[in-house]
Order: sequence, then C-alpha cells, then structure tokens
Amino acid sequence: MSQLAAGAKLEPSSPSQYDHERGNVARLTIAQALAGANSVVVFATGAIVGHMLAPSPALATLPVSVFVVGMAACTLPAGAIAQRHGRRAAFLIGTGCGVLTGLIAALAVVWSSFWMFSVATFFGGAYAAVVLSFRFAAADCVPPERRASALSFVMAGGVFAGVIGPQLVTYTMYLWMPYMFAATYLAQAAVAALSALVLIGVRLPGPTAAEAAGGRPLGVIARQPRFITAVICGVVSYLLMNFLMTSAPLAMQICGLSQESSNLGLQWHVIAMYAPSFFTGRLITRFGAPAVVLAGLVLTGASAAVGLLGVDVAHFWLTLILLGVGWNFGFVGASAMVLECHKPEEKARVQSFNDFVVFGTMAIGSFLSGGLLSAYGWNAVLWLSFVPLALALLTLAWNSVSRRGAVVS
Repeated sequence: MSQLAAGAKLEPSSPSQYDHERGNVARLTIAQALAGANSVVVFATGAIVGHMLAPSPALATLPVSVFVVGMAACTLPAGAIAQRHGRRAAFLIGTGCGVLTGLIAALAVVWSSFWMFSVATFFGGAYAAVVLSFRFAAADCVPPERRASALSFVMAGGVFAGVIGPQLVTYTMYLWMPYMFAATYLAQAAVAALSALVLIGVRLPGPTAAEAAGGRPLGVIARQPRFITAVICGVVSYLLMNFLMTSAPLAMQICGLSQESSNLGLQWHVIAMYAPSFFTGRLITRFGAPAVVLAGLVLTGASAAVGLLGVDVAHFWLTLILLGVGWNFGFVGASAMVLECHKPEEKARVQSFNDFVVFGTMAIGSFLSGGLLSAYGWNAVLWLSFVPLALALLTLAWNSVSRRGAVVS
C-alpha cells in the first residue's frame, strides 16, 4: 500500500466534522435525483427541439453535444470555486446555472432561437459539472472507512432521476401550446431551484488555508500509477457507456425495431446504471476498488459481445442492461480509487481534474458515435469498443503489478 493510501486511513478526524453525516448524505442524494432529472430532460428533448429550431437538419443534435461540452468545460472552474470558497458555494452557483438552463430554453422555444437553445444546454452542462462533485462531497461527510459507501449511495439518486425526468417531460410538454416543451423547461428551472433549497442545508467544513494553497503540484499527483489507472478506467467506463448508449436507439430504428422498444430499453439501461449503487460501496469495501472496476470492465465487454450476437429486441435490451451495470461498477470504483490518490488539501483540484479528463473524452465520443454508426453500422461500433476496454484492462494490470512491487520493496 502506498504511503498516501496508508495515510488516508490514518487521517485524524475531529468528531464535529461528521456531526451532520446522515443529513448531508441524504440531502446530497436528493439533490442528485433532482439535478439528474434536469440532465434527463435535456437528453430526452434536446434533439427533438434541436430538430424543430435548427437552421439545418445536420445541426439537430448539436445542443446535446453542447451539453456534454459544457460539462467538460466547467469541471475545472467548479473545482476552483470549491477549493477557494467551499463546496456549498460551488453547489449553489451550479444550481443557479440549472435555473438559467430552464428559463433560457423556454425563451428559446418561444422565440424559435436555435442558438439561444444551445446556450441553454451549455448552462445545463455547467450544472451537471457541479453535480459530478456531489459524490466526492459525500465522501467528505463520513469517516474514511465509509467513504466508498457514501459515494455510492449518492450515485443511487440517479435511479430517481431516471423516473422524475421522463415524467416531468410527459406531464408538461403540451401545457403551453403551441410552444411544445416550453412548460417543461420552466418546470426544469423549478426543479433546479428546489435542488438549491435542499443544498442550502448541507453542512460541510469550509476550505482550510492548506486547501486554498492547493498542496502538491498537479503534475506530481497525476504521475501516480494509482491516479493514472483511476482516470483511464473512469474515462473508458464513461466513454463506452455514452458511446454505445447514444448509438443504440438509432441502431434499433435502423434494424426496424419500434420506438417503444427503444424507450423501454433506455429506461432499463438508466435503472441498471444507478440501482447497483445501493450496494457498490459495500463491494468496494469488501473486495477493493480495483476488483470492482475489473468487474465493471468485464460486464461492459460482455454487453458488446451480446450486441454482436444479434439485433433483435432481447439482444439490444441485454446489451443496454449489462452496459449500465458495467458503467456503475467501473465509474464508481474508479472514483473510489481517486480518493486514495490525494491529500485532504488537494481534493477539490484533483477531483475536478479527474472529471475534466473523463468528460472531455466523453465529449469526443459523443460527437463521433452517430457518424460512426451511420458510416459503418452497429457491429463496427461494438467491435471498436473493445479497443479502449483492452487499454483499461492493461492499465489495471499494470497498477496491480506496481503496487505489489511497492509492497515488496
């Protein structure tokens, strides 16, 4: 075990630091559900509204890609705000972006402005970038031995986001006709405001002078084998989930399957993504984060293999379900590994850098997936997914060898 990992377990803690443990984790979980619903609304309506407003059909999916770009672009600023002013300040600024997302999107629909709608989805990505840090904030709220469980439990809020988001769209999309979805975006803004009210009650320790100073140079931290492994496994887990999930609905349509089948498959995919979070933390505590990441990568590979076996509904659904569980194990496990790579005063900077790399890479995959599917077909998308999977598995093996060598020496 590295000195840093060992030091993390021996990290002294004042009892007052965890006085609000349950309340903080509960509030962060509720906020995760509400904020996740905002993201679901963007993904459910973005391409449709884009098609309605775009000056060219080729730009129809641009607002969704802009959302992903917003996530990548705002992770580092969100981390800098948290480092200097505390996580709660970053949370409230993020939820302000969430409110702006809904208000600007509603105006864009009423005024038929495609570019204004794209600005709205960028703010939505900024909101999502802040929400990414909820899982790490939960780890700050609990003693070291319960960090993986707290991180995992907050991620479980995504299960409720998968229900709240689609229902929000279903019950509001026709309320302000002829401006379809305008009322949906106003409701989205209200949900973001409700999330802000929930987050006001979070009681987290403010940044210390050491945290404001930032600790070691980021380059030193980023060269650790453990950190490199965590980042690569997080990148591959999220990249492939987004890569295959984005392509699957269009592939189902190309294969002659119904839209209802596609919708149901995506619903089960979202449930599979977040439901395992209720026990992923316990698996990490018992078997270790690398073992859970390995299981996630294997499940992601299995999902691609199932997709190659056939193109009927059952194959697509099983592919999406395995992909969801694989993402959960891979991403949550990789996030837990990141916690072992930094000192307390370095956490905000290191965690935001990790997310920047993960979601910056995901943005590239988001732009590429549709074109690759159209040009080469569903099987080519599935075969290509094994390349980053192999890279992640090799990196995980390298990390294991490096740690064994460090223990021996």
